[in-house]
Amino acid sequence: MKQDLIRWLGRRWDTFQSFSAGQKAVAVVGSAALLLAAVLVFRWAATPDYAPLYTSLASEDASAIIDELNSEGVGYQLADGGSTIMVPRDQVYDTRIAVSGKGLPSSSDGGGYSLLDGQGLSTSQFQEQTAFKRAMEGELSHTIEAIDGVNTAVVHLALPPAKVFADEQDPPTASILLDTSPGTTLSAEQVQAVVHLVASSIDGLSPDKVTVADSEGRVLTTSDGTGGIGIGARDQQVDEFQKQTSDRIQTMLDRVLGAGNSTVQVTADLDFDKSVSETTTYNRDPDQTPLSASTSTEKYSGPGGGAGSTGVVGPDGQMGASTTTSGGASNYVKESTTEDNAVGSTVEHRETAPGSINSLHVGVVLDAAATRTIDPNEVRSLISAAVGIDPKRGDTVQVSSMIFDRTADKAAAAELAQAAAADKRAKTIETLRNAGIALAVLAILLLAWVRGRRRNRAQAAATTYLAEQIRQDTADRARRAAALETTPALAVLERPEPTEAERTRDELSVLVEKQPEHVAALLRGWLAERS
Repeated sequence: MKQDLIRWLGRRWDTFQSFSAGQKAVAVVGSAALLLAAVLVFRWAATPDYAPLYTSLASEDASAIIDELNSEGVGYQLADGGSTIMVPRDQVYDTRIAVSGKGLPSSSDGGGYSLLDGQGLSTSQFQEQTAFKRAMEGELSHTIEAIDGVNTAVVHLALPPAKVFADEQDPPTASILLDTSPGTTLSAEQVQAVVHLVASSIDGLSPDKVTVADSEGRVLTTSDGTGGIGIGARDQQVDEFQKQTSDRIQTMLDRVLGAGNSTVQVTADLDFDKSVSETTTYNRDPDQTPLSASTSTEKYSGPGGGAGSTGVVGPDGQMGASTTTSGGASNYVKESTTEDNAVGSTVEHRETAPGSINSLHVGVVLDAAATRTIDPNEVRSLISAAVGIDPKRGDTVQVSSMIFDRTADKAAAAELAQAAAADKRAKTIETLRNAGIALAVLAILLLAWVRGRRRNRAQAAATTYLAEQIRQDTADRARRAAALETTPALAVLERPEPTEAERTRDELSVLVEKQPEHVAALLRGWLAERS
């Protein structure tokens, strides 16, 4: 077996020695590439698939678990800055059970409601309140860390003790410190979600008493408890409204006038005051039956007095509208009716949401060189109808026509053209280079193939010639031997002394018979040296 391996390696080495310099380089590079690919495939196949064993670990628990894994000989990887430990997927559950049997992890909960589990009868009220406060802070921290982009959240609560004999209680407050992922900025909606999440979790906590800050020391909440970054929520809403209105007008003008022939600027004054009005209206249906009704009648009947004058005494003691009556019977009847009617009332409670428009001002400039046939008044009317301009509210629209400065546009177009030309040249050069490399490789392969065929033909011819020579020499020796066998004594006397060439041929014949492959390799080497 060893001799066969040595013989096989020798044949391969002789074949490699017969290659030209280019063929040797290609063979070496190809063998190295195959070896590297085999190593990478082997490493990929041998590397296990890892899965998380525990996440969000405290440093103490991570160190203890790593020590336990090292003692058990289990491979692991660390992720998320050491807070996550990963083990081979097929060992996750077995390892987790084994580690849990050692009481790990023990402090990775970071507080939370687990702090309340160890309280006993000897716990004081102060300890209970402190433990409750720490538990709430830990639970809120874990909840906020579930938001995308938040790595760490630290919550501090200020919960004043309840005053039994006080009419007013000190309000609770909260402060939150957020550490976000690199390159992540929380939006105003996310900050507002954090504020209301904490405010809804604590009894009596108002959103305007919650302060949120980031790791760079920026306050992310405004005075009204809403989230804002850099600018207040009001300024952000104004900017968004102005941008939306400007985009609508610009889109319309680009469709009519063409892109780049107009520019729009919108200034809006929004009302962020929150107003509440309550109106009560009383109404009565005439056809509705009264709730209650009462009628009283008073009658008088008696003898009349003497004749005389009756009437109303005036300011001067004169009798006005006097009536003269004669004696006779007197009758008096008085009837009164009282009805209690149902009166309905309508109470209207109206709250005006902030964000209404106090005034809107639009400024538009048209390119005079491209919009000579456009009437600015028509553009003004079109914009007024599109965005709802109200002159009574104080809205204004100003449309002007001026010549635009196209220097920057021309420079940008020239730079884009140059960049496109450079990209085209680079692609052309890359294509030519790749084509040249491909042609060179093809030429090398074709040259190697031609030379290989030529060498194979020469080797075959040399082998055939050598075999023929050996066959002829063998036949001549056989004939001479047959002739000598007839007269052994004469053959001994007449046998000539072998020459140096005959001895060489005899040795070659023996070598060809015993080691034909080595002889063929030697011939190929000679032919390669000659070529």
